[in-house]
Order: sequence, then C-alpha cells, then structure tokens
Amino acid sequence: MSGALDWYSHRLANCLVGNDPDAATLEVTLLGPHIRFEINSTLAVTGAEFDLTVDDMPVDMNRPLEVRPGSTLRFGERLRGARAYVAVFGGIDVPPILGSRSTHVLTGMGGLDGRPLKKGDVLRIGAREKGEGARGEGQKPITPFPFPFAPVARGSATLRCIPTDERLFAHVTSQRFRVSPRSDRMGYRLEGPSIVDAPTGELISTAVPTGAIQVPPTGHPILLMNDHATTGGYAIAATVSTADLPLAGQLAPGDWVEFVACSIDAATAELRRQEATLDGR
Repeated sequence: MSGALDWYSHRLANCLVGNDPDAATLEVTLLGPHIRFEINSTLAVTGAEFDLTVDDMPVDMNRPLEVRPGSTLRFGERLRGARAYVAVFGGIDVPPILGSRSTHVLTGMGGLDGRPLKKGDVLRIGAREKGEGARGEGQKPITPFPFPFAPVARGSATLRCIPTDERLFAHVTSQRFRVSPRSDRMGYRLEGPSIVDAPTGELISTAVPTGAIQVPPTGHPILLMNDHATTGGYAIAATVSTADLPLAGQLAPGDWVEFVACSIDAATAELRRQEATLDGR
C-alpha cells in the first residue's frame, strides 16, 4: 500500500526527467514547500497546478527544468487539484522498505524516518549517470507533453467504477458527494444523503483494493485510498477504475465527486491508453 495518490502524475514527473517509473518523488499536498538545491539538478513538477517560481522567475509545470546550486523552487498559489509531484533526475535517495521508497506515516515506515518532511530536512539525490545532478550528454532527449486530462476541473470529478453490489451502486450513482475535511490518505469520507438501507450486520472481512467504495452502517460511503487497510468488513458498492485513481487523488476537501458505471473492458482500455502515453507510444 501507500505510494503516490496520483500515480499518473508521479510517473509523468519521473518520465520527464529520465528516471525509472518507480523512482521516489515528493508528493506535495495542498500547500507547497520551498526547496533549495545544493547541486546542479534537473527537476519536473506535475499534477495539481501551482504558481511555480525558480529564483523568483515563473516556470512551467510538466516540463524538465534545470537548476543551479543555490537555486530555490517555490510553490505559490494552488490553482486546481490537490497534489503535485516533484521529481529530480536520479530520484530521492531514501532506503527501500518492503520494495518501496514510499512513506507510510501511520506505521512510521519508509521515506525519511517514516514521517512527513519538515523545514530544514536535507534530502539526497540518487545515483546519476553523468554530471552533478543534471542530465548528461548522450542521454535520450525528453519532449514535454501536455497532461492528458485535467487533474480536477473547478473542484469536481466524475469517477468511473466497476459495480460490485448493484443495489448499493444504484444509490451511490444517484447523487453527488462532497469530500469531507475528515478525509486523509486512508480514505475519503463522502458527505451527502445517507444510504438508508445500508447493511448493518457484521460481514466477514475480505481483501479490499484501492478505490473501493465502502458503505458502512452509517450509510455515508468511504472511498478507500492508498493507505487503507488491506482487509475490511464493510459492504463494497463498487471499485474505481485504476485509470481514474489519479483523478481521485487530485480531490481536495470540499470538492464534489460523482460516480458512473464502467465495464472492465473499458477500464482496461483506458489504463492501456494512459500507459502508452507514458511510454511514448
């Protein structure tokens, strides 16, 4: 579990700087940091749209940026979306735990001491083939390309789902929900009219995937995100398509979300399209 809530933007950032797809990036949530670089570096910022500057000069997202020692990347106003991703050529050098460099704050594992970053933290950049942090000569050039879909348009998103329980899914698709401020990386609590006939009896715990829409006895659905438990005992109305999880990852508290049915074949086709875009095919 854990990892980037918007897996597409994470992969795109790595693609733009020439990293492997699973190189560690920084996930920026709602409020961006100031990052000072001590060596020549190539970076890219993707995902949620922010006003960005390097040494007080405006710079673009979704393209490689070269910075010199002493340069500072600053995040200004957030324009839309919830999470941006910062990739640096070579990746963030933190030790892998269980095959991942992600941070899981709930268990204090991974990343930098298993915690969110704070002012004054120093991060090392991973091994680079040439140069002191910048891309070397002879490496494959990277052509910037536009984000294939908007992270979140005007504070709302429509997510495609594969139904699991037709009766519960009919309730879920009959209304819009607002993402509660009590949401986190474990799951989004969805505010709206309660599902009056939500199951109330005990259910046998079973494996639950990221993107599952659980319906607890309260009747208020929960959209499970990356840090959710691996098993659960609530009824599941549907599961959000993997291709739409990046959109879900860009929802902020107060945003609206609605769900529509999607076939497995259609969900698979869209995921293949996104993979092909990242692979440059």
